[in-house]
Amino acid sequence: MNIKEQVQKMDAVVSTGAVVDAVKEFFADSASTSDHGQGGKTADKAAMVAKMEGFAGSIAKVNGITLHHSLVDGNVSASEFTFDFDMQDGSKIYWHEIIRRIWNEEGKVIQEEYFNAE
Repeated sequence: MNIKEQVQKMDAVVSTGAVVDAVKEFFADSASTSDHGQGGKTADKAAMVAKMEGFAGSIAKVNGITLHHSLVDGNVSASEFTFDFDMQDGSKIYWHEIIRRIWNEEGKVIQEEYFNAE
């Protein structure tokens, strides 16, 4: 499986704001996630889908999602994004982060970690 192509495809889906779809399409069933500095972890794809459905449902307005760069080295990728959201509770989210992913031989994410890029 061409990991660079998978990264490009997944990043394109994320860039549209369809984060739930990205998880459903590109995560392996046993994929884990870790959100450094925020304390959030998920142990499998189903938990991440549920987390992203809850998060996406709390967004009132997407002001912008920008993919700055993506790098691939073997089965590891890193994508730099900026996310700008207005939330339904009136708060605002502005994240500039690096998303590091480890991919399996089938082209599915088996581990995803988030790092604050600011």
